[in-house]
Amino acid sequence: MNSGDTAWLLVATALVMVMLPGLAFFYGGLVRRKNVLSTIAHSVFGLAIVSIIWVLWGFSLAFGPDVNGLGLIGGPDFLGFSNVGLEPDPRYAATIPLVLFASFQLMFAAITPALITGAFAERKRFAAFVIFTILWSTIVYAPIAHWVWAPGGWLRTMGALDYAGGTVVHISSGVSALVAALVIGRRQTNGDRMEPHDVPLTILGAGLLWFGWFGFNAGSALAATGQAANALLVTNTAAGTATLSFVLAGYLHRRKVSVVGAAIGAVAGLVAITPASGFVTAGGALVIGAIVGPLSYSAMLLRERLQIDDALDVFACHGVGGMFGAIATGVLAVGAIGGVSGAIEGNLGQVGTQLVAVAATVSFAAVATFVIVKVVDLVLGLRVPASQEEMGLDLSVHGETAYSA
Repeated sequence: MNSGDTAWLLVATALVMVMLPGLAFFYGGLVRRKNVLSTIAHSVFGLAIVSIIWVLWGFSLAFGPDVNGLGLIGGPDFLGFSNVGLEPDPRYAATIPLVLFASFQLMFAAITPALITGAFAERKRFAAFVIFTILWSTIVYAPIAHWVWAPGGWLRTMGALDYAGGTVVHISSGVSALVAALVIGRRQTNGDRMEPHDVPLTILGAGLLWFGWFGFNAGSALAATGQAANALLVTNTAAGTATLSFVLAGYLHRRKVSVVGAAIGAVAGLVAITPASGFVTAGGALVIGAIVGPLSYSAMLLRERLQIDDALDVFACHGVGGMFGAIATGVLAVGAIGGVSGAIEGNLGQVGTQLVAVAATVSFAAVATFVIVKVVDLVLGLRVPASQEEMGLDLSVHGETAYSA
């Protein structure tokens, strides 16, 4: 065990946890005043729910020794955190306690379903949210995490690169959000312009996400190394570049410099650099940030034109950003940083491998999420009654209001 590596991963785990309240504020500011608490609640309760799932069975399904050697799902070895000890396990991380590795991965598992909640904000039953989170974390997140990150996972064995969650976290949540939005249907507008009710709250949330993302990406080195330092640098570089490129795209379209657009652009850049952060240079991060800004902005415009009510543009930001980032990793990976070369260094096959990983994640997440939301709708009903939606979920569901006046 290395005390420096262990200390860094303890900090990184806490940094990723901070992303949950960051996401709560980011989403909470974007919705209408009457739904801010209900939106924040999804992140708060999501962390609590997944924390229990992860200990009982989630970690075992995601990272347990492979069942039947197929690379599809983990076995029962770690159920209830049995055999998750205080010493390192070289199958997962050679210099930190296994229990710390499992705790670090818990925070990834917690934020992923929370990202999806932005798609059905302001209209989903709380009980439906709880059951959806349990089922989705078990049926969708755990298998994909096993495919990509666990020893013996079939995408990992194939050589797919995902340093910190482009496929596991962002593509899976973005695609699932789009499916959920299509199934649950559009919100009742009642003449509202559906504009953010508290932009400073959203900016605060974006800042906390940016801060926590250093743990998300640099922590994925699982050690205090040069690769971790590079991951921190390229994370910041891509986020800054995407902030500017997203705002520029919006300015060319609407002739306004949007502060909300800056926040969304920053998150899009953070998403896109996530799979690449352990493999690309600062120059590669500049390219990724410059492209993902207008790409995500265009996806938002297309969503509006198609009248799909992905309320907080989860697919445009996380789905599109994650897919682009995963493919860009195959192009821009530099062998001197992460040990694997991309197309820029002549390894064209890496792009094909990344495309397989993207296609597999999109297909599985879309189909599984569709089945889950249809089952939840059949058993509980997805939406609150129209009268509750009109009143706002803060008062009608939680019996509370965010503001006294």
